[in-house]
Amino acid sequence: MELSPIVQSFVLHFGEMGSRWGINRTVGQIYALLYLSKDPLCADQIVDALGVSRSNVSMGIRELQGWNLVLLKHIPGDRRDFYSTPGDVWQILRTLAEERKKREVDPTLSVLREILMEKPTTESDAFAQARMGDMHGLIERLTNWYDDVKSLETERLTMLLSMGSKVTRFLEAKDKIVSLGRSRAQKKEGQSE
Repeated sequence: MELSPIVQSFVLHFGEMGSRWGINRTVGQIYALLYLSKDPLCADQIVDALGVSRSNVSMGIRELQGWNLVLLKHIPGDRRDFYSTPGDVWQILRTLAEERKKREVDPTLSVLREILMEKPTTESDAFAQARMGDMHGLIERLTNWYDDVKSLETERLTMLLSMGSKVTRFLEAKDKIVSLGRSRAQKKEGQSE
């Protein structure tokens, strides 16, 4: 299986990026190859396309399955296992976000909660706990926001993302309206006294 220059460029780039994302190069390349493949691929086809060992491919596929990023497919009349990725890029994003949350965010929140429940014994510990409390509050807010957003339909999520700076302008307008309302209320209070 020979890769076109376009596919090869993407596969190589994904391999390089994989190491920055916490996965090894081969796992990144396997995922990129499966993502771009029109049809499901078996391990032998992946070995042939990437020029890596069969054991590397097997371990990479297992890792991707652990992340719920690879789907096992069976082709009638063929005893081999074939693999593909979900077709919807938004579903891939949702899966990645959920898996990273489970592996990285949730354990961090648990540790922070445990530490924040301890009684500080020194002023330095109290300061450190206050800082950890700030961090916990931020992560908790982001997690709550993520929980709200992850259930949005793709169309609504796309609309939310396309709003970009419009949200900021909306919040600024809201602040001006609230401020104007307070000014008027204060003037009325001053007149009635």
